[in-house]
Amino acid sequence: MAGFLDRVDSFRRFILRVTGALGWLPPTLARITVGWVFLASGWGKLHGLPDVIDFFRSLGIPAPELQAPFAAGMEFLCGALVLAGLFTRVAVVPLIIIMIVAIATAKRADLTSIPALFGFIEYLYIVLLVWLGVSGPGPLSLDALAVRALPNGRE
Repeated sequence: MAGFLDRVDSFRRFILRVTGALGWLPPTLARITVGWVFLASGWGKLHGLPDVIDFFRSLGIPAPELQAPFAAGMEFLCGALVLAGLFTRVAVVPLIIIMIVAIATAKRADLTSIPALFGFIEYLYIVLLVWLGVSGPGPLSLDALAVRALPNGRE
């Protein structure tokens, strides 16, 4: 039995070493994926503003002529910042708000239960953005590069 437990412990230590060495991967993948989605979405909305304004109007969003370009611009700008990992903890806030508004307006009819909420891609974006906002963009980011350039090298 002791030999088996030693093998299990050895395997556990191996897994911890491997996952520890890959700690940079989850924030990098999340940041690149979510940043690209918002950058592309914002770009598309900025190039189709009349349609976006009409859509916002149909959802009953106040002042769609102001809200649509603002939301599109925030998606584009903050998506680019998240993608690059620059000012990430600040850039996620407008994107989270945009996703909350999207759920409260465009997805309201489909929001029939908590499990339904968990099925929304907008909710997944919120979860990833909250994680990035709390944990940071990871070591492969402009934020991390800037921190390393600070005199004391800390946030």
